Amino acid sequence: MSFKEDVADLAKRAISAQAVAQNEEATKNAIVMPFLRVLGFDVFDPTQIIPEYVADVGLKKGEKIDYAVKIGSRIEYLVEAKSVSVNLREAQYSQLFRYFHTCDANIGILTNGLQIWFFTDLEAPNKMDATPFFKFDLLSYDDNDLKELEKFHKANFSIENIKAAASTLKYLRGAIAFIEKQWADPDEAFVRMVAKDFYEGQLRTPVVESLKPIVKRAFGDLFRQRALKKIDTAFDGGSEETLIEVNETKVETTQEELQGFMIVRAIAAEVAPVSRITLRDAQSYCAILFDDNNRKPIARMHFNGKTKFVTVFGADKEGVRHDVSRVEDLFGLRGPLLAAIKLYLI
Repeated sequence: MSFKEDVADLAKRAISAQAVAQNEEATKNAIVMPFLRVLGFDVFDPTQIIPEYVADVGLKKGEKIDYAVKIGSRIEYLVEAKSVSVNLREAQYSQLFRYFHTCDANIGILTNGLQIWFFTDLEAPNKMDATPFFKFDLLSYDDNDLKELEKFHKANFSIENIKAAASTLKYLRGAIAFIEKQWADPDEAFVRMVAKDFYEGQLRTPVVESLKPIVKRAFGDLFRQRALKKIDTAFDGGSEETLIEVNETKVETTQEELQGFMIVRAIAAEVAPVSRITLRDAQSYCAILFDDNNRKPIARMHFNGKTKFVTVFGADKEGVRHDVSRVEDLFGLRGPLLAAIKLYLI
């Protein structure tokens, strides 16, 4: 299988394991070890994977890190695993920090099986940064995420390339954070920078204050125009009224809908590139489309009501309802889903 297919299969495994792998050991066996195998490592070869790696760290003796991963003769990755039920934002991973320094490793990996966080030492040599430079989510990823993840494959490993990418991702994250901050509440310096290109008078403080809401609105209008253009392409020229309704309605995609989407993607990987399977949420249902085209519907997930059901579409675009009690039941719809997807491969 290709790397994409391997990751899609891992995502399917991870979603299934959520219901049963509720402790750290089960998470390691069900998801973390298969993840290391996806990265090209033989998890049963002690020259590549050292489980329960022990090193004395200062006054702490006999501490263990879950996995030390070797490439050649050098430990390159240190992996600390948490239970699938643990929120990584709230996780304690001080051991990973301490071991990173002691073992002279290049990459620290923290994972709960679903989310995988990658750390390195951009701030200070041989000292792991406090924040990850890359986060991969098995429940929600795109082709760009896959390209970044593939850099960690054993066959592709180059610490120079990884650190160059890490630096880029770090500054990209910083730029996005700055833009989001200015979008929400532009500060005086930013307003002055923008206004100097269109305001001919002196930018005194009262003028800058009066321009703040204009700059803020400009951000929103620009985003809306770009979003509508993208949606217009995806909908093959749908009406403006429909596009605005889709864009401006406050719709929250739930975790169950994301999991369902990843299950359908995992099934679709058998016959099509998963990048062609897309999600478009609405108030009453969550649509799964082929090529982001609403004229190529695959399924609709109705998970917001008291009764959960999935509508799978056929050649005549008529939907067939399938009641489900939990998200994992989508695996049982493999046949109808593949039949729907194959309609668009002809």
